[in-house]
Amino acid sequence: MTNNERLVTAFASSLNIDASQVVDELEYNTIPQWDSVAHMVLVAALEKEFDVMLDMDDIIEMSSVKIAKEILAKHDVAF
Repeated sequence: MTNNERLVTAFASSLNIDASQVVDELEYNTIPQWDSVAHMVLVAALEKEFDVMLDMDDIIEMSSVKIAKEILAKHDVAF
């Protein structure tokens, strides 16, 4: 499984949405499923999936799928 597939799976399962909805343009609070509680579930899922520890600034900044990829890239996760 590629890192992109792993990311899509983490987003889809954390937000309880179809994988087809997980695109770079998907942004926090643009769908009802991605609220503050789901955001923390997503953060935990990404940390576990990619074996990283995100700091508070990264968690707050992670406002879209595209930015999530950029943040994970800082932790040497290639997309």
